[in-house]
Amino acid sequence: MAPTLHGLMPILATPFDETGALDRVSLRRLVEFELASGVDGVAVFGMASEGFALTGDERRVILDDVVGIVAGRVPVIAGVNGTSTATSIEQALVAEEGGADALMVLPPFMVKPPAATLVDFYGDVASATSLSIMVQDAPGVTAVTMPPSLIAELARLDGVDSVKIESPPTAPKVGAVVDAIGDADFAVLGGQNAQFCLEEYARGAVGTMPACEFSDLLAPVLAHFTAGRVEQARADFRRMLPLVLVGLQGGIAWAVHKEVLVARGIIEHATVRYPAARLDAGSRAAVDLVIEELELPPLPIAIRV
Repeated sequence: MAPTLHGLMPILATPFDETGALDRVSLRRLVEFELASGVDGVAVFGMASEGFALTGDERRVILDDVVGIVAGRVPVIAGVNGTSTATSIEQALVAEEGGADALMVLPPFMVKPPAATLVDFYGDVASATSLSIMVQDAPGVTAVTMPPSLIAELARLDGVDSVKIESPPTAPKVGAVVDAIGDADFAVLGGQNAQFCLEEYARGAVGTMPACEFSDLLAPVLAHFTAGRVEQARADFRRMLPLVLVGLQGGIAWAVHKEVLVARGIIEHATVRYPAARLDAGSRAAVDLVIEELELPPLPIAIRV
């Protein structure tokens, strides 16, 4: 059966060492940090993973490591960002073979597809694999627009079980999609680094998929909200909001995520790969100020492998 995708499912950063090679020790620490934070799933090869800069062999190694560390405790979602049906199916099958539990699938984006053809695209990908398919609605990256009516049509496809809404303003879009799908068994989740996660939950979202450096702070916020402790959730979220916002800067977001992870002792280096950009001195100082003001706890000693 397809996993029930819900709750906090962060997109894992991909740690590199100072030479730009994969840092698998840091990756293990990162995954253990997420599990200790109480996440409901983890995702690899998303935008926050620098999935655009990974080779095929690296994707296999990363997925194998993450699946092994998670060991079935939560679902592992693998991003698929092919530029055609054929390349998307190829990535999907490699992820299935590697032990992923679900796929987060971008529409083709190099050649912009007409909206009507996306039903065929997602149907073909879903037919090629036994894994659950999450539609990734991210027009800021793809320039492919998916209106709620189209997402509702995709929700009727066999194997297409969820959507991640990253089309701003996300909260109204979440509400419109929830209304459009009616009583279908289809999960609606938010993105955009959880900036409006509480508003999305209020509109019917059942989860959020932000970057990975603040999972221990966000998990209690979502727990408070879903338990009806809305004021506590909002107060706690307001406190961490500067950390959310500083990681939403186009072009340098990847470096921001990694600088925070380094400061917390979770990964060793903040190395990013082109075309992601490193932080200049002023941006690094701004990130350091947010970290200092929040007094972020370091990685627990028990998982400092």
